[in-house]
Amino acid sequence: MSHRYSGRTFVFNADMTRTFKAAIAAITVAAALAPATASATIIELGQTTTPVAAPSCPATVSKANCTIIMTETTALETLSDGIAYPTTVKTAGKIVAFTVGLAKLTKADISSRDSAYGGTSRIAITVLKPGKNRLWTVRSESPLFHVQPWFGHVVQFPLSTTLDAKPGDAVALTVSTWAPILSIGLPAKQFQWRASRATGCTTFNIQTAQLTIGASQMYKCFYVSTRVQYTATEVTTPTVPKGAVHGVRKTVNKSVRKTTRVLAGTASGNAMLTGGVAP
Repeated sequence: MSHRYSGRTFVFNADMTRTFKAAIAAITVAAALAPATASATIIELGQTTTPVAAPSCPATVSKANCTIIMTETTALETLSDGIAYPTTVKTAGKIVAFTVGLAKLTKADISSRDSAYGGTSRIAITVLKPGKNRLWTVRSESPLFHVQPWFGHVVQFPLSTTLDAKPGDAVALTVSTWAPILSIGLPAKQFQWRASRATGCTTFNIQTAQLTIGASQMYKCFYVSTRVQYTATEVTTPTVPKGAVHGVRKTVNKSVRKTTRVLAGTASGNAMLTGGVAP
C-alpha cells in the first residue's frame, strides 16, 4: 500500500500498518490510565503589565516634592495599569511570599526618616477581608521585615508561615514605620491606592497601620498617580479530582452530640496626589 504526499512516495506494507495501529492503541491506553492533573497554581497577585520596580524621583520633580515614602499605614492598591484591585484573591490558597521595590536613599535621608517615624524601615504583607463602606478586616498578616539593606532593589521575601487567603480577600502592604515604596507621577486614571486612614489623609505621622489580626479599619484616604510597589505570591489550593476515593466518615452518636452542644452553650477620604512624604 502506498500513499503519495508532496510529490514523494511513502510505502507502508501490511506489517508496518499493523505495527503502527498497535502503537497508537498502546498510547491511547496509556493516556487513559495516566492520572489526571489536579495541581495547585502559582499566582502573582498584583502583577500587571508594568513589573514591580524600585521607585525613583522623576526628573521633573524636585526632592522636596518627591513623595515616594509611605509612612505608618497599610496600603491597598486599587488600580494598577487600569486593573481594579489587582491583588484580589480569586481562588482559595496560601500566600507564600511577597515582592517589593524599594528606592535608593542617601545615608542622611535614612537617618532622618528613622528618627522621624519610630525606627528603621519595616513592612509586612497583610491579607484583608472586605466589608461594607470601605471597611477592611485583617484576616492574616506576616511578621514585620526589616528592609533597609535592600534599598535600591526589587526583593522577594519568602514567608516562614504561610497566610490563608480566601476568594474576595485582597492583599495589602503594611508599613509600620516608613518605606520608600511609592512610584509617583504616573497616569492618574491608571494608578491609584487607598490607605487605612479614616481621616487626616494629608497627615502622615499618625500610626494607622493595621497590625492586629481581626482588627478593622476604614480605607477612606484615596491617592492617585501613584503605585505601591508590591505583589504577593499565592499557591492555590488544589481541587479535588472527580472520582476521588474518600475515607469512611466516622459517625457521631446523637446523644453525645446533644450533650456536647448543651455543655458548649453553658460556657461563658480626601484625595491627594501621592499619599507619601519626601526623603
